Amino acid sequence: MRAPSFWWQAPEHAGLAARLLSPFAYLYAQGTARRLRQAGWKAPVPVLCCGNISVGGTGKTPLVLDLARRAIARGRRPAILSRGHGGRVAAGTRVDPTRHCAADVGDEPLLLVRIAPCYVGADRAVTARMAIRDGADCLLMDDGFQNPTLQQDMSLVVVDGQTGFGNGRVLPAGPLREPAMVGLARASALVVIGPDRLGIGASAPFALPCLAATLRETTDNVPRDMPVIAFAGIGRPAKFFDGLARCGIEPLRCLAFADHHVYTAAERGRLLALAAKWNASLVTTEKDAVRLPPPFRAQVHTVGLQLAWATPAMPEHILEQWLGRTENG
Repeated sequence: MRAPSFWWQAPEHAGLAARLLSPFAYLYAQGTARRLRQAGWKAPVPVLCCGNISVGGTGKTPLVLDLARRAIARGRRPAILSRGHGGRVAAGTRVDPTRHCAADVGDEPLLLVRIAPCYVGADRAVTARMAIRDGADCLLMDDGFQNPTLQQDMSLVVVDGQTGFGNGRVLPAGPLREPAMVGLARASALVVIGPDRLGIGASAPFALPCLAATLRETTDNVPRDMPVIAFAGIGRPAKFFDGLARCGIEPLRCLAFADHHVYTAAERGRLLALAAKWNASLVTTEKDAVRLPPPFRAQVHTVGLQLAWATPAMPEHILEQWLGRTENG
C-alpha cells in the first residue's frame, strides 16, 4: 500500500480524512506509549539507534552504513540489528548473502551486511545477544526507535527535510508512529537529511541538537548515451526520481511502487518491454535491486546513495558519544 496524500499535507490542511481517523490515531498512540513502558534488556556494549518517528524512507539505512564504516575505521567491531521487514527467517538469524535472499531477511539487511554483520528479528534483545556472542563490541539499530526490547544508549531520529513530520498526526490519520514531541523527548539528536524546507531544525524542541546531512546519488554505472526508464519501490520513490534529475538524468518514464514491493514476473516483463520499445536502460535503487531475481537484476543499472554531512566533524562527535563509555573506560 502507498501512503495517502493527505498524510503529507500541512497540519492546517490535513482535511476531513485525517480528522475522521483521529480516534484510531489516539488508540495507536496509546498502544505505542504502553509498549514503550516495558523494560528492555541492557546490553554490555554501547547501543546506538538510528530511527524515525514517521513511516517511510527518511535515510536511516545510509546513516547506519556511514556510522558503521566509521566505527570499523576506529578498530571497532560493530554489528547491525534490523527488523528484516517481510523476511521469514527466525529471529536472531545472522544474514548470509550467499544463502539468504530478500524474501528470507528483507531487503535492507542485504545492503547492511555488505559493511558489517547484520542480524534480523523484531526482538532486538535476541538479535543483540546473538551479535555479542559472535564478537560484536558495539551495536547499531537500523530502525527500532519505538521498539522497547533493547535499551538504547543513544538514539538519532532521522527526518526528511522535505516532508518533515507530515500533517503531524499519528497513524492512520498521519504518518507518525507516535506524537512528534513525545518521540523527540527521548532522542539524543535530530538528523535532518536533505534541504530543511520546513524549518525543522530551527523548531526542534528541548534544545535538541539538530544535525544536517544530504544523500548523494552514485550514478557512475548509468549509461548517458541512451534513454532511461526508472522504477522504485521505496518509502518515497519521488526522492529517487528527483535525485536522478539532479544528476542530469531525465528518465522517459518514472514508475513508482510501494515500499518493499516484490516485483512479479508480469511486472518485470512489462519493464523489459518498455525498455525494448524505447531502446532504454532500466535504472533502480540498490534497495530495489536486491529484491530482483539475479537474471533480471543483471539487466538493470543500480544507483547507490552516500551520506554527506554538512559538518564533517559531526559524525565523529556522534561516535565519541556512542562509543565513549567503552573507549574511555
